[in-house]
Amino acid sequence: MGRSALLVASLVLAGCTAEPPQAEESPSAAPPPPSRTPAAEPFRILVTHHHSPLRVLSTDGAARLLDSGAVAGLRLLRDQEPAAVIARVRRDPTLIGYVPASAVDETVRAVRVGSVDPLRDPTASPLPGEGRPSDQDVVTLAITGDVMLGRRVGARLRQIGGPTSVFRPFLGRLAAADITVGNLESTLSQRGAPTQGGDSFGADPGVREALRAAGFDVIGLANNHLGDFGPAAMRDTFRLLREGGLAYVGAGHHRAEAERPLVVERDGTSVGFVAVDSIGETPAATASSPGTNRLDMPPRTGPMDERRLARLGQQVRALARQVDTVVVLAHWGTQYTNVPEPSQRRVARVLARAGADIVVGGHPHWLQGLEQIGDTLVVHSLGNFVFDMDFQRRTREGAVLEVVLWDGEVKGVELVPYVIGEDFTPRPVRGARTQAVLATAWETSRGPYALP
Repeated sequence: MGRSALLVASLVLAGCTAEPPQAEESPSAAPPPPSRTPAAEPFRILVTHHHSPLRVLSTDGAARLLDSGAVAGLRLLRDQEPAAVIARVRRDPTLIGYVPASAVDETVRAVRVGSVDPLRDPTASPLPGEGRPSDQDVVTLAITGDVMLGRRVGARLRQIGGPTSVFRPFLGRLAAADITVGNLESTLSQRGAPTQGGDSFGADPGVREALRAAGFDVIGLANNHLGDFGPAAMRDTFRLLREGGLAYVGAGHHRAEAERPLVVERDGTSVGFVAVDSIGETPAATASSPGTNRLDMPPRTGPMDERRLARLGQQVRALARQVDTVVVLAHWGTQYTNVPEPSQRRVARVLARAGADIVVGGHPHWLQGLEQIGDTLVVHSLGNFVFDMDFQRRTREGAVLEVVLWDGEVKGVELVPYVIGEDFTPRPVRGARTQAVLATAWETSRGPYALP
């Protein structure tokens, strides 16, 4: 169901058809005092702009901030309408909001206090005197960029004797997420002639061990390299993923399977995934032949297929009525740029109106901007995650998108940046390098994610 459906409440009024007889009042009797139940204190947290320098406070530092109303040149907003506070924080990195957690969404960033992220662990409540939130189903997602385990990556994995090494720096982080998602841009079979010459990506089936070890729950296949060795290799890939316990979305033996959403349930929350390819090379699935879930659109596959776009919107709308959260994985755009195409923004608007909660893109091989369309987070590209594109800096940089859901509602998001080393392995970065990597996305972000 969509986010608005979760907020609907019903009020039932009941009445009597006849008045009961009135008892005679005693002149000395005072009316009983009204029954009062103290209202529960709201669970409040600190929030900032996505580009605020403040990310973490010690418990003592948070207490001093609440006492003094300022820290390190940043001013605290409190005791105002929560929506007004959040609206001001979205626009101004010098402000800190102190608001009920129930009012928070992904357009602001929660401040960690000590070691506690109040969105990931709302029961910890490190701030003194805070109330506790009502029971929340907290579910976390980790979504990576493009994963290519063939070509020079595959040769390296054979040389070092195992595929798990390329995920090792992120193993703990990916496996800790309740749902981990990645776009696999290589087949698991080479049974057939390569269709893209040296740019045909075929991985050893043994990489399934690494994908499982990294905790991948959803494998996106809607991309332009699934068909690199023809239809037989595609069918092999579907079979090998199923046999390896890896669920996939966005491709299949025929159109019905390619269009079918994948639903994953965790801790009472259902998350539905749809994946769509707009790049080409891999054939579109037909009623009787394998391929991807295709939406033809500029710049690679011609003019916008209006009928297919409308159908995609209908499919997302139907899925939104069945699950708590809808995630769309889109393979789109232009390579080697951080500027989203107008066609990407248009499709994102259609998906947002249809009820998608999160739209995440791939294929450009660079990070691209974030924007908010109504209640929908759009990340136009996360860049490469595992790839052998080492010919320029930005193809070796990217970010993992981490998302926190409360009862299916998107409450918080974070980009975890990394750099891909000479061994094709992504490693998280710290300090000044963090902002240097993320600048590629911030340069073209809009709304609450734009640079001030």
